[in-house]
Amino acid sequence: MGMGFRGTVTDAPDFDASADAETLYNAMKGIGSDKEAILDLVTGRSNAQRQEIVQAYKSSYGKNLIDDLKYELTGKFERLIVSLMRPQAYHDAKEIHDAIKGAGTDEKCLIEVLASRNNQQIHNLVEAYKDAYGSDIEEDVTGDTSGHFKKMLVVLLQGTRDEPGVVHADLVEEDAQALFAAGEEQWGTEESIFIMLLGNRSVSHLQMVFDKYQEIAEKPIEDSIKSELSGDFERLMLAVVQCIRSVPMYFAKRLYKSMKGLGTQDNTLIRIMICRSEIDMLDIRECFRMRYEKSLYNMIKEDTSGDYKRTLLALCGGDDDLAGEFFPEAAQLAYKMWETSAMTKVQLRPTIRPASDFDPADDAQNLRKAMKGFGTDEDVIINIVANRSNAQRQEIRQAFKSILGRDLMKDLKSELSKNLERLIIGLMLTPAEFDAKMMRKAMEGAGTDEHSLIEILVTRSNEEIHAMNAAYRAGYKKSMEEAIQSDTSGRFSQILTSLVQGAREQGPADWDRALVDAQELADACNEGSDEMEIKFMSILCTRSFPHLRRVFQEFVRCSNKDIEQIIKKEMSGDVKQVMYGIVQSVKNQSNYFAERLYKAMKGMGTDDRALIRIMVSRSEIDLFNIRKEFKETHDCSLHEFIQGDTSGDYRKTLLMLCGGQD
Repeated sequence: MGMGFRGTVTDAPDFDASADAETLYNAMKGIGSDKEAILDLVTGRSNAQRQEIVQAYKSSYGKNLIDDLKYELTGKFERLIVSLMRPQAYHDAKEIHDAIKGAGTDEKCLIEVLASRNNQQIHNLVEAYKDAYGSDIEEDVTGDTSGHFKKMLVVLLQGTRDEPGVVHADLVEEDAQALFAAGEEQWGTEESIFIMLLGNRSVSHLQMVFDKYQEIAEKPIEDSIKSELSGDFERLMLAVVQCIRSVPMYFAKRLYKSMKGLGTQDNTLIRIMICRSEIDMLDIRECFRMRYEKSLYNMIKEDTSGDYKRTLLALCGGDDDLAGEFFPEAAQLAYKMWETSAMTKVQLRPTIRPASDFDPADDAQNLRKAMKGFGTDEDVIINIVANRSNAQRQEIRQAFKSILGRDLMKDLKSELSKNLERLIIGLMLTPAEFDAKMMRKAMEGAGTDEHSLIEILVTRSNEEIHAMNAAYRAGYKKSMEEAIQSDTSGRFSQILTSLVQGAREQGPADWDRALVDAQELADACNEGSDEMEIKFMSILCTRSFPHLRRVFQEFVRCSNKDIEQIIKKEMSGDVKQVMYGIVQSVKNQSNYFAERLYKAMKGMGTDDRALIRIMVSRSEIDLFNIRKEFKETHDCSLHEFIQGDTSGDYRKTLLMLCGGQD
């Protein structure tokens, strides 16, 4: 990036290794140690200076400083301080050694280290490994891995990638075509092409290749890798691609994953904070803030404790409160991200498809048998309902009435209970009836479930909204618009009223108008909050999604800010939530749903209504895409989450809707 030094830890001025050695010696002498003195000193020196302190300590006291620290300190704090004392290449070597020597291999560690280091760092790592363990790193890694995964690791261990800036202009298009042909165009992927090109071409060259690839395939290369490759090899290639696009963004994602979800992955957290503190921690912080609504500093603060926390925060440097402009790196990434979003043609994939040998009369009879007499055969009900498309379920409802003169919905309600009943009934309703019911549930009784109202209205097409309006009126004898207006107020109510019209423009982006819209939004940010909300509403609630992608892309250029951050910082309450929902939905709808599912299941208790709503309403549209996004963001599959968070027949049905295990 050529932006000078971007780390947070630098050489201390007026450095005196012997004096520091004495400070550490005194901090450890006697009973108990002065941990604060130790962490202040260690994080206040660069790695090169720490090596001099180790030497001075040995000269003054005839002892090994690292051994003394290990003896005096404990737990994660000890691991962190001791790791800071090692030369970086030796720390990398130890991480790789631990990753392959224990029981089982820590593939994620191998992937992170080898995909993100530059040639010089790889060469230093290879030498340090040989020196520390007396064996050859390549032999150890290949002895513990297999297949294409192993081959790519070997390529990365050579450290022979073209240096940054080396671009073979005549080969950019050819390389992109070769990757496209190797993956998308043929039966069986030609993995060796991916390995050769992604392992040897320079970062600058590959960035151009990826742009070209996007034009040819109409989707980013990551999407092709996800659909063509699998397992550790897929994870490794995705990491390589992410590092080529932006190393700081790659680490921001890894840090986020290390702290959210179940328990903290301290090894990952320690490894990244140490390794990047003298390289690009400022860029990582910036990317982190852009992507995750909060600063890295605050995330560490919430997720760790004690001296361990204080040390990590010292390495992190400052707290990037949500204010502020972007650094150039982040503004470029935000711009690029919207551009990718605008160019990608997403192929929506359902998880539930129509059953082939479908006989509605037969299904109706079997359902009746399952419910007749004493007890209910839930398995039969689940197997029929979850394995039919919605259109087929409507035929079953009709057949049930025509043949048996009974109302299937009433029978199901009397035979099933709780979440299973809600889920099965949800599947049996038409999509419009189901949406109307969910809107009704969100508004009836005390308190309004604003999140549900927002989620439904920002993700449905005009046609779906019109059908839902009709179903609402038929089912509840009043219009949805009236219901919304009596249940919500102020600007929030106006925004929902606008959305419930189902009058959003359709069609592609109009470039000239997008520039005007972007400038108007940027100007509105300097107005009072009322004017700003009105202007945002007039554009975000009316323009087509493809058009808004271009507007948000240009907004970065006009304001040097990302639209999401502006909304978070300048707006509040329900207005903020609905505006943010629109932006998320425009940016990547599958990811928006994946995040809603994650929130429904993480933490104490499960928001079953949200879980049912999304699994039912997306199963025939894009639940497959949502699953993939879930896995990508949370390092854990949707299947595993549902498995761990629900039980019984309810769980069984949800897993059938979910489809695969990823």
